Amino acid sequence: MASNIISIISFLIFLKLLFFWLWLWQLKEYRLDRFLSHFKGGQAIRKILSSLWWLKYPKFTKKIIIIAFTSLLLAILLLIKGYYLAIFLLIILVPLFFQMPTVIWRKIIFKKARLKREGFKDLVVIGITGSYGKSSTKEFLYAILSEKYGQERVLKTEGNINTEIGVASTVLKKLNENHKFFICEMAAYKRGEIKTACNIVKPKIGILTGINEQHLELFGSQENIIKGKYELIESLPQDGIAFFNAKNKYCIELYQETLRRGSGRAVLYGSEAKFFEEENLLGALAVAELLGLASVDVKHLQIGMEPKKGINGLNIIDSTYSANPTGVIAHLDYLKTLPGKKVLVMPCLIELGEASKEVHQRIGAKIAEVCDLAIITTKDRFREIHETAGEKAIFLESPQEIFEKIKSATQAGDVVLLESRVPKELIRLLND
Repeated sequence: MASNIISIISFLIFLKLLFFWLWLWQLKEYRLDRFLSHFKGGQAIRKILSSLWWLKYPKFTKKIIIIAFTSLLLAILLLIKGYYLAIFLLIILVPLFFQMPTVIWRKIIFKKARLKREGFKDLVVIGITGSYGKSSTKEFLYAILSEKYGQERVLKTEGNINTEIGVASTVLKKLNENHKFFICEMAAYKRGEIKTACNIVKPKIGILTGINEQHLELFGSQENIIKGKYELIESLPQDGIAFFNAKNKYCIELYQETLRRGSGRAVLYGSEAKFFEEENLLGALAVAELLGLASVDVKHLQIGMEPKKGINGLNIIDSTYSANPTGVIAHLDYLKTLPGKKVLVMPCLIELGEASKEVHQRIGAKIAEVCDLAIITTKDRFREIHETAGEKAIFLESPQEIFEKIKSATQAGDVVLLESRVPKELIRLLND
C-alpha cells in the first residue's frame, strides 16, 4: 500500500515537473545552448528549484505531445520497477534524444525549401537581420508593399518565425506563384545560421537594422555577432543591394567595409531619425524607394510605441514581444517625453554574456533618470539594476502583487511601459 502511495505521489510530482521543463525546452526552441544559458548568471539553483512551485506548461504541438507521451510511458515503466528517482532524469534525457532525428529532419526541410525557392526565378527576396528592429522594419515594409501591390503579392515571415527552420517552413507552406516579394526576417544565435537561411531563400536585398550585445553569450563574442549578422550582406549577389542603419556604429563600420570590398551597392539610411522606431520606418522607406515607390503615405503606419488606455485611465505601452539593450534604453528615452508618472515593468535581459553586468547597470542608470518606479520581475541581474537605479527599482514576481503595486503608485494619466516577456496575467489585469 505504501509503495503505491509513493508511486502515485512520485508520478504526480513528475507530471508537474515534466510540463515545466517541456515549457522551458520549447521556450528555448529545443536548443541545448539556449537551455543551458538559462542557468547561467548566478541563479542556477534558484531557477532549478523554481520548477517545484512555478506552474508552467508548453503549447501542445505535435512534437511536445510525442515527447510528453514518451516521457510518461517511460516513467510508468520505471515506477513499476521501483526506480522512483530515475524518472526525473527523463525530463532532460528524452528531449535530448529527440534532437537526433530533429537534426536529420531539419536538413531535409532545408533542402526541400531551397529546391522550391529555386523554382521562383522572378521572386524578389528582401532579407532583414540585426540585433533589434527586425520585426518592425519587416512590418513597415510589408504594409508599404502590400498597399501598392496587394497582400496576395507580398509574403513575409510571420511573428517571430525567423530562424532557419522558420524561414524554410514559410517557404514550404506559404510561397506560391502569386508572390512578387518575400520579406524574410532572419535571426541567429550563432555564426552560420543566417548563412543557412540565405542559402535557402537567396535574398537580393539585405537590411541590417542594428547590432548590439543581444545573444552575446551564445555567439561567444561581439565580433562573432557582427560577423554572424554580416552573413546576410555577404550572401547577396553581385547586383544585390545592402542597407545599413546609420544610427548604429557597427552598421556604419560594415557599410564602409562593404564599400571597400566593392561588392554590390551599399546604402545608409535613417540618419535623420528622431527616435528609435523611426529608424525602422526609414529603413523600410529606403527599400521601397529603391523598388520604385518614390511617394509613400506613412500617416496610416503605426509606429508601435503609442500608449493605449488601460485600467483606471492608465496609459499602457506594450513592448512585450522581446527586449534588447538598445531597445530598452530607447523606449525609456521615449517614456521621458510623456506626461505623468512613469512606471517600467520588465525582466532582466538574457543571453548577454560578459556584457550583462554593464548593460543592466546602464539600464538602471536610465531608470534613475526617467522612471518613478521600475518593477523588475526576475532576479538574474536585479542587483546590478538596483546599484544604479536605487530605490526606484524593486523586485516583484507575482502578477497580482505587481498589479496592486502599480495601482497604489499611479493615477489616471500615468504611463506604464511593459518591456519584454512580462506575465500575461499582468497584461490582462492592466487592460481589463
